[in-house]
Formats: sequence, C-alpha cells, structure tokens
Amino acid sequence: MVMPLKPAEPAVTAANSAGAVHDRVYRTLRSRIMYGEIMPGIAMTLRGIGKEYDVSMTPAREAVRRLVAEGALTMSSSGRISTPELTNERIEELAALRALIEVELASRALPRAHMALIERLQAINSSVAEAVAHRDAVSYIRTNLEFHRTLYLRAQAPAMLAMTETVWLQMGPTMRALYGRLRRTEPPQYHRLIIAALRAGDEPGLRLAVRSDVTMGLRMLAT
Repeated sequence: MVMPLKPAEPAVTAANSAGAVHDRVYRTLRSRIMYGEIMPGIAMTLRGIGKEYDVSMTPAREAVRRLVAEGALTMSSSGRISTPELTNERIEELAALRALIEVELASRALPRAHMALIERLQAINSSVAEAVAHRDAVSYIRTNLEFHRTLYLRAQAPAMLAMTETVWLQMGPTMRALYGRLRRTEPPQYHRLIIAALRAGDEPGLRLAVRSDVTMGLRMLAT
C-alpha cells in the first residue's frame, strides 16, 4: 500500500525560522535605536547589518524595511541607510505628539495605579538618578522610557502605547546626541510630581506633570 505524502513540513519550518531570524534582527536593532545606542546620521549597509547579526541579506533587508516604515531609519533613493537627523521643527512636532498621547495614557492609567505600581516607579526613578549621576546617556534614555512605559501599561491602551513607542523610536538617536546639552545633575523633577499625583489620585496634577515632563526636555533640545 502506498502511503500518501505528508505536507512539506520542512518548508514551513524554514519559513518560520526565517521569520524568527528577521524578527530578532528587527527587535534588537529597534531597541538600539530607541535607547540611543546609535547616533543620528550613522550610515549602515545591509551587508554590514547582516554581518553584525550573523544573518543573510534577506532578514537584514526585512528588518530595515520595517524600521524605515516606522521612521527609525531613513533610506535615500540611492539606497543609503542611516539613522535620522531631526530638525528643530521635527523635535517640536514629536514633543507635541508626546504631550497629546502620553497625557491621555497617564490619565487612563490613574484608576489602576495601585501601590505596587507606585513603588515600582520609585525604584525605576532611582535607576534614572544613577544614570544621571554617571552621565550615562544610554542608561538614562532606557530607564527614563522604562519609567513611562511602566506607567502607561496600566492604561490598557495598546494602540496608543504603540504610537508612543514609535515617537520614542524616532527620537532615540537625537536624544543621545543632544543629551549633553541638558547638563542634568539630578533626575527629572517631574517624575517625582508624577509619582506624587498618582499617590494622591490627582488627575489634573498628573496630566500637568506628564505634559511638562515630556515636553520641557525636548523643547530645550530644540533651542
């Protein structure tokens, strides 16, 4: 008796494996850009990305394609890939977006701001302070965004959070390059006000603190 042939499982497995490789490159490169590990205007090549992450050209190309669509990378008509160099007008625009979306996320998170969340935010803010004390720009950007993301997750608004992370992604290299201009010697003062407003259940105070926190620094960068 001749047994029927099974579906081509190896091909499916290969496709899944290729997708996993591409996703790994995309997520790793995305994190590096968001946290300012790559300066603005840095040129890249598909061959260089493939070599760095030990992958073929195809997953490197797919990762770059996704990051270009998100505004994390730019690609010229000649195919030159680089991290974006933002103008002052673009920085102002992104600051306005942060003010609109993040204030709303914080407001939605407030009813779910239990004591464990507040304690977690205090702990993260201590890490922010440590990064500032060591003048570690990448750690500062990472812990600062962790502070905001931890709060916004409580809003249970994934589409809004995804939009916010796209803005963070576009800002990463510029924040790294211009961090020194802020000459910070202490953690952002508005983080303490955010925590105090959460503890008091003060929605107007929370909205004001978040708006100030996400716009003041960016507008200083644009001056």
